[in-house]
Amino acid sequence: MLLIEDDETIASFIVKGIKECGYLVEHATNGNDGLDLVLNESYDIAVIDIMLPKRDGLSIISEMRARDILTPVIILSARGTVEDRVKGLKIGADDYLTKPFSISELIARIQALLRRASGMPGPTVLTVGDLTMNLETRVVTRNDVPVELKPKEFALLEFLMYNRSRVVSKKMIMDHVWDYAVGIGANVLESHISRLRNKIDRDPDNKLIHTVPGVGYVLEERKHT
Repeated sequence: MLLIEDDETIASFIVKGIKECGYLVEHATNGNDGLDLVLNESYDIAVIDIMLPKRDGLSIISEMRARDILTPVIILSARGTVEDRVKGLKIGADDYLTKPFSISELIARIQALLRRASGMPGPTVLTVGDLTMNLETRVVTRNDVPVELKPKEFALLEFLMYNRSRVVSKKMIMDHVWDYAVGIGANVLESHISRLRNKIDRDPDNKLIHTVPGVGYVLEERKHT
């Protein structure tokens, strides 16, 4: 992946999250260097900020498309009006993400574009035991009973379900689910976990969210004997 982003905080946040998912990332801090890389190297996807020193992101995308470089592009921008989005998409971007954003949302969009580019369908429903999450309709059910979740609860559960049977630390969850611009404490995460448990883990004999003391949490079905 190519990342063209001049803000060091945002760039390090993105690079760290992307690398944890197993992707290789090359990073440019200004528009001229970014354009040089994208014209001379081959990438599966590019994530490009609009406001860049030396050359803005829109001109980079225009030059890419003018040279028939079809690398999928996600625009990053603090400007999120309909007009801004339309302009970015018309100029040749494939997706548009407004700052601030969570790393889990960016990764989900990257994966969706990569699947589309390869022609491979991705999962639309996540399942762990009798818990299901439809990523398209955003409907969650437990034992076929709908569960109403707030947006951050949904994002938290989605991250846990993508990492089913894998222990994830509190820091990993906070880095992936919460916006990079928001500093939160462990108590905020624990509060969300508690609310999530109240909604999907009401049966004490069939809990899915388990605490791993001193580490974090794991979502998995455990058979009782």
